[in-house]
Amino acid sequence: MSSVSSGIAAAANTGSGIDVQATVDQIIQSQSGSLNQLQGQQSTFNVETAVLNSISGSLSTLQTKVNSLNDVLGALNSRLATSSNTGIFSAGADATAASGSHLIRVTNLASTAAYYTDPQTSATTTLATGTFDLQLGTSPATTITVDSTNNTLNGLASSINGLKVGVTASVINDANGSRLALVSTTSGAPGNITIANNTTALNFTQATQGLNAQLTVDGVPISSTTNTVAGVLQGVTLTLNSAAPGTDVSLVVAPDTGSVKQAINDFVSAYNVIISSINQQFQVDSSGNGGTLTGNSSLRTLQSSLLNNVNFAVSGNNGTVNLSSIGVNLQNDGTLLVDNSALTTALNNNFTGVHNLFQTTGTNTGFADNFSKTLLQLTDSTAGPIGIELKGVSNNQADIAQQIQEFQDRLATQRTLLIKTYSQIDAQLRQLPYLQAQIAAELAAK
Repeated sequence: MSSVSSGIAAAANTGSGIDVQATVDQIIQSQSGSLNQLQGQQSTFNVETAVLNSISGSLSTLQTKVNSLNDVLGALNSRLATSSNTGIFSAGADATAASGSHLIRVTNLASTAAYYTDPQTSATTTLATGTFDLQLGTSPATTITVDSTNNTLNGLASSINGLKVGVTASVINDANGSRLALVSTTSGAPGNITIANNTTALNFTQATQGLNAQLTVDGVPISSTTNTVAGVLQGVTLTLNSAAPGTDVSLVVAPDTGSVKQAINDFVSAYNVIISSINQQFQVDSSGNGGTLTGNSSLRTLQSSLLNNVNFAVSGNNGTVNLSSIGVNLQNDGTLLVDNSALTTALNNNFTGVHNLFQTTGTNTGFADNFSKTLLQLTDSTAGPIGIELKGVSNNQADIAQQIQEFQDRLATQRTLLIKTYSQIDAQLRQLPYLQAQIAAELAAK
């Protein structure tokens, strides 16, 4: 205010008036210290919110990875079906498939029945009228009529398709002319086509017969209407690619250790992300400054809970009792490090032990089951530590925002009053030289 007073005094001496806006800005600025402090607190809360949301997101990702290890249909229960000759058949398996080896011989593939007619000059050449019976497998025959409404190949194909009798009719064109082609929509014997009682001028030739695939699985004869064979072996689907009547091909169904290894590594990566984020908040630099949440008790609670869970152990299980027993080791900073060689050995030599370490069997609670239940509590938006902390910060932000608004409103009101006051002073100062001259003239006249 002293500089404001000096400015007014100088203006009084010169009669130049004052800069009202600059004067008021100076006064308002001198009274804005508390506002700046409030805005600084708001910025801190914004940073805390961003950090907490990031950790919350990482916690949700960790929950997904742990749930994957706990899923009875997930990686730990996935199966890999391997054919020794994929040229004859390939295979896939789901979680219900039992591990084991099988011998499979494919005698012949399933085929789809097809017929074609002798060539006509074109697809629009007029055909002689008549009828023929079309039968699929053992289903009742359908009489196809050729009359004036459809007596071209195009018309006949459209008419047959409209009847929806289980065949697809089309016109095939080549150098010899146009032919009507009939292809069954069902493979195997149920879709085999029979044409009888033909009184039309069209001659039909069988291109392929509808036959079932024939194979043996461990010596048991199997017939399939398609080349995709499911259900013969529980959870296994065979895709037949070629026939080899005298060749036995081996099928091995085993745990998909590659998928399990990837799932464990994904879990470790997700865990390390959140632990590293927490560590970053608690790290103190050379000046003694830590992260935004360095003293946050909720973050300490979260860190402690995560560390307790990765140290969880099962009993017995042939020595596969904790993460370190399968090559997943806890480091000094709380992160995990995977010894992939040790993990591979554990999966190959004692897969059941690894499975039972993660998933609950009988009365023995598994690592993933235990962790999953903990994460369900930790990620709760209202009762979890991060959720509680976010709510508290949000409330603080709202309170500070209200204080800032009220302070700004007061300053705005004060600015309006100051502008009015100093505008009046400015007007008076600008009139002062004239008043002084008038007084001097009156004194001189006396």
